[in-house]
Amino acid sequence: MKVWIKYLIGIVLGITAAFILPLNIPSVDSAVSTLSEIAIRFGRYALIPLLFFGTAMSMFNLRSKKHILKTSLWTAGTLVGSTLILVALGLLSILIVALPRIPITGEKISEVPTINIKEMILNIFPFSGFDSLKDGIFLLPVFFLAAFVGGACASDTNESKPLLSLFGSAMKLCQTMSAFFVEWLSVGMIGISCYWMLQARTIFAEPTFFPIFFMLLADFVIVAGIIYPLILRFLCRDLRPYHVLYASICSIITGFFTGDANLSLLTNYRHSKESLGIHDETNNFTLPLFSIFARGGTALVTTICFVMILRSYSSLGFTILDVIWIFAVSFVTSFALGNFPVGGTFVSLTVICAMYGRGFEAGYLLLRPAMPILCSFAAAFDVLSAITGNYIVAVKTKKIDRIELKHYI
Repeated sequence: MKVWIKYLIGIVLGITAAFILPLNIPSVDSAVSTLSEIAIRFGRYALIPLLFFGTAMSMFNLRSKKHILKTSLWTAGTLVGSTLILVALGLLSILIVALPRIPITGEKISEVPTINIKEMILNIFPFSGFDSLKDGIFLLPVFFLAAFVGGACASDTNESKPLLSLFGSAMKLCQTMSAFFVEWLSVGMIGISCYWMLQARTIFAEPTFFPIFFMLLADFVIVAGIIYPLILRFLCRDLRPYHVLYASICSIITGFFTGDANLSLLTNYRHSKESLGIHDETNNFTLPLFSIFARGGTALVTTICFVMILRSYSSLGFTILDVIWIFAVSFVTSFALGNFPVGGTFVSLTVICAMYGRGFEAGYLLLRPAMPILCSFAAAFDVLSAITGNYIVAVKTKKIDRIELKHYI
């Protein structure tokens, strides 16, 4: 049975359970929340070992073959390009379609998370390199440590042969282990989707946020069904671009119901390798960078939310300077969300409201009740962008072996 079908069955069972269980009972909510958290932790369990050993081997191979520059340029270009496209689509859709205003609330500003660039940079280089392996949230320190180790091995291949043999074996072992976790996470999706639906039922009880949900759904269909397939058709000369969408179904499902960029990275690893046939040296280098930095979907959702906030508070239109400011700030902010694999949309929105000022500092409160579903859409966009971008890099660097559609996992 295909992996995505297993996940879909788990989600159907979880959503069904959410409609059977009673609402607003603390003991029920706590039990389902605990099951969901256990499933997410189970899914993340193999990520850091796979990321470390895989990135180290990838960096060694890329540097040894002198492919690191080409791969890096295509990764950076695809990452920035996808973010630009998504931010532009979000801004264009919300400016063209005037959604109904959201009723103003009297809620007070509470403590909110912020983006601390200095802290992020310091976390990349902790006092001990081993400390970078302790944090399973911010992946960039692990990536840097592994990249340095792999690059050092490429400097003296003869001396590093024993270490490379160990790392190669460890990477294959971690891939086998991660495949086990990906398979059994389909069972965990029962608890994850049940908890998601319990939250969604409360949100859906009020029709206030339906218009923005429909807009995000329409934008996702446009991106997945039109924009990305056209890019693959013309950039990669791919005559069947929708096979990338098919290969990403499981990851999109995971991203949507967990809102977790790190957990979705694990499923992206497996489907990129076993469905799309992308080589390990590309997967292990490009996918982590997309997971950390390619948050164009988050920027798209943030852009739409911020414009809705402005329209809800004021009937005044937007000048061209306002549009440019929103576009630029949403775009730039998306690259600073690496240590927020979950809830990046909320963080980005609070930061943009604070930067805009003019009495809109608390504007994010209007959309806070709908934030779980908004974050779900953002994660779905980001996951699709990651696997599509990874495919483009693999094709352009010729690091891919075509696999027939019937053999996709």
